[in-house]
Amino acid sequence: MKNKQKKLITIEIILYTLFLILFYFAVFVNKRFGDISFEKLLYNVTNTKGANFSIVFVGIAFIVIRLVIIFGVIFGMYFLIRYFKPELTFSLNIKNKTKKFNLLKKTKIKSIVILLVFISFILYKTIDLLNINQYIKNQLSKSTIFEEYYVDGSKIKLEFPKKKRNLIYIYAESMENTNVSKENGGLVEKSYIPNLEKLALNNINFSNNGSIGGAMQFDNTSWTMAALIAHTAGVPLKLSIDANAYKGYSNSLPGVYNLGDILKDNGYNNYFMIGSDAEFGGRKDYFEGHGNYIIYDYYYAKYTEKIDKDYYVWWGYEDKKLFKYAKEKILEVAKSDNPFNFTILTVDTHFTDGYMDSSCKEVFDNKYANALYCSDQKIYSFVKWLMKQDFYEDTTIIISGDHLTMQNNFYKNLGSYQRTMYNTIINSEVEPINEKHRYFSQFDMFPTTLASLGVKIEGDKLGLGVNLFSKEKTLIEKLGYEYMQEELAKKSFFYDNVLLGDTYYEMQEDLENLED
Repeated sequence: MKNKQKKLITIEIILYTLFLILFYFAVFVNKRFGDISFEKLLYNVTNTKGANFSIVFVGIAFIVIRLVIIFGVIFGMYFLIRYFKPELTFSLNIKNKTKKFNLLKKTKIKSIVILLVFISFILYKTIDLLNINQYIKNQLSKSTIFEEYYVDGSKIKLEFPKKKRNLIYIYAESMENTNVSKENGGLVEKSYIPNLEKLALNNINFSNNGSIGGAMQFDNTSWTMAALIAHTAGVPLKLSIDANAYKGYSNSLPGVYNLGDILKDNGYNNYFMIGSDAEFGGRKDYFEGHGNYIIYDYYYAKYTEKIDKDYYVWWGYEDKKLFKYAKEKILEVAKSDNPFNFTILTVDTHFTDGYMDSSCKEVFDNKYANALYCSDQKIYSFVKWLMKQDFYEDTTIIISGDHLTMQNNFYKNLGSYQRTMYNTIINSEVEPINEKHRYFSQFDMFPTTLASLGVKIEGDKLGLGVNLFSKEKTLIEKLGYEYMQEELAKKSFFYDNVLLGDTYYEMQEDLENLED
């Protein structure tokens, strides 16, 4: 009998522990990332190769500390009750008989009821914290936004100028216009990014206001891989609940005809340089599958002995090295007779708190603000170097934040301020009709990028994006931001069957094989 009791107590402890871990995982995610979409969480959990796992250890510590405190209190109370044997009783009169009930006395039925109530509460709170209910609701809803508005670049006329321009595209990790001074449309008194602010003021900056502004973000464009797809293909990264581990398949989004595809088919050489593992989040599959990009990543730097075999900081190697290696490669690729597209993704301003190398100065009280300030200097120095090169005259430079920062609670007292991603276009082939008071998203950067190279786009639309140099209204301007947010979150048969295409069916087959 005692063995049976011990077994039941062990099962109880295991269940309480597992559900507390689940709950505190949800609390940690919500605390660290804010109101994160479940789709975003699923994608990142199932695409971990090449990730920086420091956040995992922080999360484990967060959960363990709370478990130790809770179980310490519970076991303390348990031994106090056993030692002092207090009674918390109430009486009930049943059929003229008075029965006493001791609330502190453990019984099998009482234990089961308490456990079920506890599990129900934990599941309810976890579902709420991780937005699982909204995700399931979206999966059960259908949208036709892609059928109505998606424009396939392979089916329209794209006219390149006789002399094709080079493209250098710098994705500045988590770079927002919130970082510029209040005087010029930001939220801070002293700019965290004074040089990027200057570049935006002196060059083209598409803005949602009358000063420095930028693109709005949707839930399924709010992390790096999703943002890169949005900028280059004009679509979000949408993966249904039954096919979320989107990696290692024959091609990434085979149904899209994106920026890399278009440039390759028009004689460009494509390059992608990052200081982390290109396989993280499926970046390698995407860029190699669309435009045959030559990829220079952390492992390439190790292979070519740019860094030591055991060198690893932050996510691989820092931006100081990234820009140094980028200069070397650009000088090399610029010698080709073919035009080039050289894409760079920075990483030093990634949450949590960013990364600062020995050359960075502490100008502000906040570490993340200093990381932004240091990154600003590096990007600006690189741009000034580009401007001095022989190929610059025939080169357009675009600097854009990939998505809004996930450094939760960094920006306080937002009020009605609209957070947007930074952008500036330097040395564009064309001038915009109107660059201010435009409401747009990352999708619109796809046709806008081509237009900045002098490409004439039939209808001025690609993917779900609109050429911002034109007078065409963006989908946000036509439909409204909230409506688009809702529709893009819903399930789309067009997206699954046409854009995901063969890879979607491969995923379905893999899942069916697992079930068998």
